Amino acid sequence: MSTKRVLLKLSGESLCDDSSSISEGSLLRTVNEIKSAISCSKVQLAIVVGGGNIWRGAGKFIERITADNMGMLATVVNSLALSAALTKIGIRSNVFSADGVSGFVENFDKKKVINYIERGYVVIFAGGTGKPSCTTDTTAVLRAMEIEANMLLKATQVDGVYNVDPKKDKNAVKYDSLTFKEALDKHLEIMDAEVFSLCMYTNISITVFDFYKDGNLRKVLNGEKIGTIVEA
Repeated sequence: MSTKRVLLKLSGESLCDDSSSISEGSLLRTVNEIKSAISCSKVQLAIVVGGGNIWRGAGKFIERITADNMGMLATVVNSLALSAALTKIGIRSNVFSADGVSGFVENFDKKKVINYIERGYVVIFAGGTGKPSCTTDTTAVLRAMEIEANMLLKATQVDGVYNVDPKKDKNAVKYDSLTFKEALDKHLEIMDAEVFSLCMYTNISITVFDFYKDGNLRKVLNGEKIGTIVEA
C-alpha cells in the first residue's frame, strides 16, 4: 500500500466533556485513536481542529469580527493541547499557525510543514486561515490543498451523511456516497458550499465518519467503507 497523505478535520468537541472544555479523558481517547490509526496504516497525517468547545461565536456584546478572532485563538489552545497529548503518548507532532495568529507556535510555511510530515510528524494547523469569516472546514480544505493531501476526513458524531438529521428523524436515510454537486443540490449540511467548490477544483474526496466509535479512524485509513464519501 502506498503512503497516503491525509488531512483530518476534528471538532473541538473531540477534546471536551460535559464538565470541561478540554477534558483529560476525551483528549486521551482522541490521541489514542490517532496513534492506533497511524500505527496500522501507511499514512502521513495532518490535523485541523475546531474551537467550538471553547468559543461559540458572537453574542449580544461581541461583534462578528472580534468573535471570529477569538475563535481562531481557541483553535490555537486546542492545537497546543492536542500536540502535548500526542507527545505524551510517543507521537511526534508540531503546530503551525496561520499568519496573524502567531506568538505561541510557528507560522505556516509549506516547505517546512511538508518536511515535518515526510519525517513522520503529525502536523496540526491552528488559527484557521488567519482571517475572520472563514470556518475551520474552509481551513481544512485549504490546508489539504497546500500539503497536496490525497483525502480529507471529517470526524463527526454520526456515521455519515443523511438526507435529514438522524437524531431528529428516525426515518433518515444515509448516503454511502455522493458527488459534490448532489450534496449542493440536496442542500445537505456537510460543509460550507465554498468548501465543495474547492474540493471539486482539486479533486480531493471527503469522507464523513463517526469518530466517536472506537477504531473507525483506523478503518477509514485502511480503506474500509466507513461513513459517506463525497467526491467529484
